Amino acid sequence: MASDTDIATPDSRWRRPLAAALKRLLWPFRRAPVAAPTETPSLLRRRRHHGRRYSPLTRRILLLNIVPVALLALGAVYLSDYEDELIDAELASLLVQGEMVAAGIGEVAVVGGETTVNRLDADAARQLLTRLVHPTGVRARLFSETGELLGDSALMSDAGRIHSVPLPPPQDQANDQSEERFGESIADWIARQLSRADRYPQYVERSNPSVRDFPEAASALRGFNASAVRVTSDGRLLLSAAVPVQRFKQVMGALLLTRDNRAIAASLREVRYDMLTIAVAALGITVLLSLYLAGTITQPIVRLARAADVVRLARDTRPEIPDLGRRGDEIGDLNDALRSMTDALWQRLNAIESFAADVAHELKNPLTSLRSAIEVAARPDLEPDRRAKLMSIVVDDVNRLNRLISDISDASRLDAELMRGEVKPVDLQALLSDMARHYTNTTANKSGVTVEFRVAANPPFAAHGHDGRYGQVFRNVVDNALSFSPPGSRIVIELSRETRNGPFVVTIDDEGPGIPEDNLESIFQRFYSERPTEHFGQHSGLGLSICRQIMETYGGSISASNRKAPDGRIVGARFTMRIPAAGRGA
Repeated sequence: MASDTDIATPDSRWRRPLAAALKRLLWPFRRAPVAAPTETPSLLRRRRHHGRRYSPLTRRILLLNIVPVALLALGAVYLSDYEDELIDAELASLLVQGEMVAAGIGEVAVVGGETTVNRLDADAARQLLTRLVHPTGVRARLFSETGELLGDSALMSDAGRIHSVPLPPPQDQANDQSEERFGESIADWIARQLSRADRYPQYVERSNPSVRDFPEAASALRGFNASAVRVTSDGRLLLSAAVPVQRFKQVMGALLLTRDNRAIAASLREVRYDMLTIAVAALGITVLLSLYLAGTITQPIVRLARAADVVRLARDTRPEIPDLGRRGDEIGDLNDALRSMTDALWQRLNAIESFAADVAHELKNPLTSLRSAIEVAARPDLEPDRRAKLMSIVVDDVNRLNRLISDISDASRLDAELMRGEVKPVDLQALLSDMARHYTNTTANKSGVTVEFRVAANPPFAAHGHDGRYGQVFRNVVDNALSFSPPGSRIVIELSRETRNGPFVVTIDDEGPGIPEDNLESIFQRFYSERPTEHFGQHSGLGLSICRQIMETYGGSISASNRKAPDGRIVGARFTMRIPAAGRGA
């Protein structure tokens, strides 16, 4: 069979429009202009919301979901492999039909016998050819063994037959048929544009054809079946099959059957129509589902973005982030994270405002006292003794301001340092024993107070956190206990553990006056300070607040309570610190 195996490439004129369409789908929005440094946030927000005509995310979802349907539609349009299969099936059918007709001619229209040379009876062969081929609609040509054309079914008359001619249809039916023929002509034109007919040789109709014009007929004269595909001037395919006409294995001629591809084109047209119908239905469903999916994604994101802008631009009020946590998906998780982040930011802002107000209040008292003392000490007629007392007050107030500013600076830096600090196992026994020894030899000895350290648990004592920060907590608590402990009393530091693999418990007991029951929690607030008169001004009231902040950062806790005698009398204060262990098996 004559055929061409080269695959035709798409015409280059289709590439640029396709590339442009893909570019518009992939980049459907214009880039927002770069904002000038003087533009306000509200102007930026308006530009961001109004600079896009359509949602880029929606366009991308549509594109990704439409591409498979588009590929299905392209496959339905081309169907080149299916067309090749139909052509092969049609050629095989022509060969079978040709063998049947050639067998009939070889039996009936032959002159000669088994022992003599046989030859075709031209007249009988032409009559038989007309009768056998006419009902099938196939054009048949019969060539002699010398290659001359003996008969052509398209040129031979069908004498003696009754011919029927259909009447013209009514006007409405004629209009319907004209519309149908118009649709078929469009479909045939599209099929011709998509067909790879350029791989087949051109068919030329000759007035006196011979075997030389049909290589497949020449193969039949040599005793072989052959087939070929050619293309006509109007773009249709012409299928031909040639078989030898023989008797007693003697080739007496060649029979050539030809048929156009109208049946194949009609079959392809029906398949294309069905597949395109499915593709259009799938495209509609895909677009609707894509829009629904894009809406469930883009609309919450737009709401969250607008709410974030409102929160960012808020001044006096506290706007709320919409609650989308009930969605149960990643957008719900994002919403919960944004709400938690917003709450944390507002808490931090409120804490900063409260801290600033407390700082201003705490600084105002020593400054007022300092100003009054300086104004009085500046009088020229003031007695030297009184001036000396006022200058002592000035020195005390300056020292108080210095301590207050140092503690405020430490408290303001604490958050950042805790986040950046390295977390590692801390040996609580070594830390507490060294600290107790230090207090025994220095501060506690001067105050007449004994510091004892006890261990009520089995090693190891590896805690989760940072030794420097835990040391700061223990020192603040011990210093606080020293300020309330009378001479000759003692402070007991005890290390224990609640349960196996549970947190460590550090208790620091003193023998001071205790803590008012109403203030057991408020003592951990910033700038709270209720101390004996002799210690007034020596503490900023930030120590216990810093201790709680450190403990909570590392997952622990700190609380205060009063120790009581059997008769209910308060015999001292107790601070309890629970510290997480370093690792599950510690």
